[in-house]
Amino acid sequence: MKRYEALAGEIETSIRSGVLQSGDRLPSVRSLCGSRGISASTVFQAYYLLEARGLVRARERSGYFVASEVRRMPPEPEQASQPPDASIAVDVSARVFDVLASSNARSVVPLGSAFPSPLLFPLQRLGQAMASAAKALDPWSTVDDLTPGHAALRRQIALRYLAQGMAVPTDDIIITNGALEALNLCLSAVTRPGDAVLVESPAFYAALQALERLGLQAIEVPTHPREGMDLGALEAAIQRHRPKACWLMSNFQNPLGSLMSEAKKRELVALITRYQLPLIEDDVYGELYLGAQRPLPAKAFDREGLVLHCASFSKCLAPGWRIGWTVAGRFSQAVARHKLTTTLGANAPAQAALAEYLERGGFDKHLRRLRQFLASAQAPFAEAVGHYFPPGTRATRPEGGYFLWVELPPECDALAIHAQARARGISVAPGPIFSASHGFRHCLRLNYGHGWDGRIEGALETLGQLAHGAR
Repeated sequence: MKRYEALAGEIETSIRSGVLQSGDRLPSVRSLCGSRGISASTVFQAYYLLEARGLVRARERSGYFVASEVRRMPPEPEQASQPPDASIAVDVSARVFDVLASSNARSVVPLGSAFPSPLLFPLQRLGQAMASAAKALDPWSTVDDLTPGHAALRRQIALRYLAQGMAVPTDDIIITNGALEALNLCLSAVTRPGDAVLVESPAFYAALQALERLGLQAIEVPTHPREGMDLGALEAAIQRHRPKACWLMSNFQNPLGSLMSEAKKRELVALITRYQLPLIEDDVYGELYLGAQRPLPAKAFDREGLVLHCASFSKCLAPGWRIGWTVAGRFSQAVARHKLTTTLGANAPAQAALAEYLERGGFDKHLRRLRQFLASAQAPFAEAVGHYFPPGTRATRPEGGYFLWVELPPECDALAIHAQARARGISVAPGPIFSASHGFRHCLRLNYGHGWDGRIEGALETLGQLAHGAR
């Protein structure tokens, strides 16, 4: 934990315990620097974090004060999931399509959406880059870059890996139609119909749909809501079921928001290396961290090319452009062949435009604003869950992404709440769509990536009433 995070945690505890009360002035930056022996930057970072959580407010030339209304956060889930130890034929698509259909209309409060607000992205600058890049597009590039992708874009992606301390050759990067195609191509490259694949429990529903489409079996592995997949259970499942691949999110998992520690990622890669098991790593939320720095992916610790790392610009920069990529290690040639025999290549003008946007700079500035927006929305959203939902409700407090995983009291029926909420113009993502074994019937995934306002709070109040009635 960083020093500013520890300081923010101490102050938050004092606020929630009532030691610091509404309207109280926090110690000045100068006094904390003197009493704690820390820098002004550390104090400011702590205060910014508390402000993002909705706990304090800055007053011009007066300092920081405890916010006028501080609601109690719901307790976090503490137990890893306990899925059946079985190889399961997946059948989730019909239910997933039903849920997704309820999130499409603009009039719906999109708490069940898989995307943050489209208003958060630099669409005007992207449009300018598209116009400029389309005019300058080399006609031959549509042939030269057909399957691997636009050379300049792959170079920009390689530079971002390098900034994390990862030397990824440009030639190892394959541009795809979004991360979902990358993930499906990787899965096709390392499995055959009838094979078993290890997944988290709960798992991203599109991962389950991919297994279903390819005729693969799912083996659900216990997963902790903060720390990610249980590696002891993972090794036991490898020994018992002899799977052909593992698919997981090490950074801000969907739907839990869990984050594997760096030590655990090292252990994960050592484990899959020991068994020579391909690991498909979905890292689409890695840029949406709320802490001080981007967490490394598991790919950073891969020395034998067993980790197939997949990411995208869809969640962090250009929604709807469908530009993703994979660094597939020893499986790159197989992935490229699958790409060539399915969609050939990704949108050439969109690739060129993204390359131009990245070359001009501004991406990191946009990311800082985006992360600040998400951080400022998470705390009041979670507090409203604690305020309106039934006693016994638990909710995660992820360190990145834009999802809360909410565990209602066991007697609540998330599917019934979903149906009743849809009738009231509110979408939610019920737990069973994230499970091959149709578990998590009392759980919801809620999206706080559309900000915080009266409409969102009213929807959460309605959901709380439905949850009270579903007991």
